[in-house]
Amino acid sequence: MDHDFSLLALFWRASPTVQVVMLLLLAASVWGWTVFFQKIAAFRLARRRLSAFEDRFWSGDPLDELYDRVSERPSSAPERIFVAGFAEWQRSIRKDGRIAPGVASRIDRSMDVAIGREADVLTRGLTFLATVGSTAPFVGLFGTVWGIKESFQNIAAEGNTSLAIVAPGIAEALMATGMGLLAAIPAVIFYNKLSTDSARIIAGWEAFSDEFSTLLSREVAGG
Repeated sequence: MDHDFSLLALFWRASPTVQVVMLLLLAASVWGWTVFFQKIAAFRLARRRLSAFEDRFWSGDPLDELYDRVSERPSSAPERIFVAGFAEWQRSIRKDGRIAPGVASRIDRSMDVAIGREADVLTRGLTFLATVGSTAPFVGLFGTVWGIKESFQNIAAEGNTSLAIVAPGIAEALMATGMGLLAAIPAVIFYNKLSTDSARIIAGWEAFSDEFSTLLSREVAGG
């Protein structure tokens, strides 16, 4: 008896439980690729915005003018971090022109909070990739075990142990494991790359924050 061993045929011959497992793994794989491409684009934009804002920051223009331009509607993470720090700086200047004590630590905390918010947005979706990478092989294995169990039940019901009878069911079951690996391997690779890239971007924000804090500390010392 001839059997169609194409992927689509194996899917349609599989039991409903195994089909659900395959569909879940397929959806996880597609979503993982979607997250990857979205994050690649977002990270590229974040790097460009950081570079552009640093050029503006170090252009020599007064910082209060830069703050006035971006404070109403900051459009990037570096701008929001800068606004958070400079707003705290302005609040720390008393009416007599003197600077309230402890301003440096308050500015650092304000920018750290802003960096934390931006980091949460930047890394959103990476947890999904980590989850897929760690669980997809086991989900696929569950589908395989279930499919093999049903194959042996069919063998017992028919009383025929011929390889031609066993092979189609085993192939359908093993397809679930293959799809689990297909979802997990790219997810692990994507997670590792995106985690490294996001850490570099966040480090860039933190470096800018430190430079800005140092600049304001000189103002405090000079005042």
